[in-house]
Amino acid sequence: MLHNKYVRTVILSRVLLQLGVWIRNFAILLYVTDLTHNNPQYVSLISVAEFAPIFIFAIIGGTFADRWRPKLTMVWCDILSALSVFAVLAVLMSGSWYALLFGTFISAVLSQFSQPSAMKLFKQHVPGEQLQGVMAMFQSLMAVFMVIGPIMGTFVFQHYGIGYSLVVTGIMFAGSSIVLSFLPRDAVEPADEGSRNFSKELMDGLRYVGASRPLRTLAVAFAASGLGAGLIQPLAIFIVIEKLGQGKPFLQWLLMTNGLAMLIGGAFLIGIAKKMRPYTLLAAGLLVSAVCTIAVGWSTNIGLTLLLQVLSGFFYPWVHTGIQTLILKNTEAAYIGRVGGAVMPVFMGMMVIGMSLAGYLKDALSLFTVYAISGALLIIGALLLVPLYWKRRAAESAAN
Repeated sequence: MLHNKYVRTVILSRVLLQLGVWIRNFAILLYVTDLTHNNPQYVSLISVAEFAPIFIFAIIGGTFADRWRPKLTMVWCDILSALSVFAVLAVLMSGSWYALLFGTFISAVLSQFSQPSAMKLFKQHVPGEQLQGVMAMFQSLMAVFMVIGPIMGTFVFQHYGIGYSLVVTGIMFAGSSIVLSFLPRDAVEPADEGSRNFSKELMDGLRYVGASRPLRTLAVAFAASGLGAGLIQPLAIFIVIEKLGQGKPFLQWLLMTNGLAMLIGGAFLIGIAKKMRPYTLLAAGLLVSAVCTIAVGWSTNIGLTLLLQVLSGFFYPWVHTGIQTLILKNTEAAYIGRVGGAVMPVFMGMMVIGMSLAGYLKDALSLFTVYAISGALLIIGALLLVPLYWKRRAAESAAN
């Protein structure tokens, strides 16, 4: 797969982007918790600023990604992300820390145009039998940064502060745009001018999803899973403080353990990707994540919590790879951006709702109760996939 120039170049671009994102996000988390004395509502607000644009702009970004040239779109998104970081730094120096949330929001908006463009390139230039392996490879890359990202983010912030962290982030984003500029020039796609109407293309994408039972089912499963994931997204730091009795910097070790397990799980998945059905990957990953989520909310033992992070991390690549493969396999190339922009916002929209409620539910109920509710929702998401799995098995048996 790495012999493919498109895969190789986009991976290098994502390395630089992930470096910047992790340094920025960890610096913002530690900076805001210091300023607000660990206020859960403000911690939730950070996550909302990061994920809300995925819900709001994904369908718009996906529609434009289908009609724009993918290389050019990705390059400009990274350039604008870099410029936004430096603009936020200027505002922050004047004394307004809320600019950090605005900068995170802008960067997340731009990613909704860049991400579907990368998927479009893969659909165009990666053989179908390699798609699931490429998705597993990308999940392994994410896992690498789950290991090194928290360490780097914590180190840069603690030694150099929020300003230096933002400068490094801006440089990484700019570097990604330079790397992507070496991709071959985008092919000019012939198009019927009568069909180049934005609202028509957007509605065509929604109708395409509505006509596909696999994509409809994925959307419903994503709704339950997204709400469950969102409820605990901002609360990991409180597991460290309240359940394990450790200081905030210990969070990096939880994330690093989880990321190392993700790396191993992703590498394992690359080797067996062709042998596993994507429905199986997704359902199994959700079920294991559910059990581990409930157990993490209950555990007060550092060793047990780390073990649960290993287990959930190992199976997390199954979730990501299953999602991306199902979307790619059930979607024509011309609709990749719009389908991703229609299906993923269901997950992210519910996730944002969950994140918005997380701080309030923790105060009203308890940390364990919120984690238990999250686990139950993940189980529901997995069960919703069962009918599709059996239908696919029946179709394969009939074909044989």
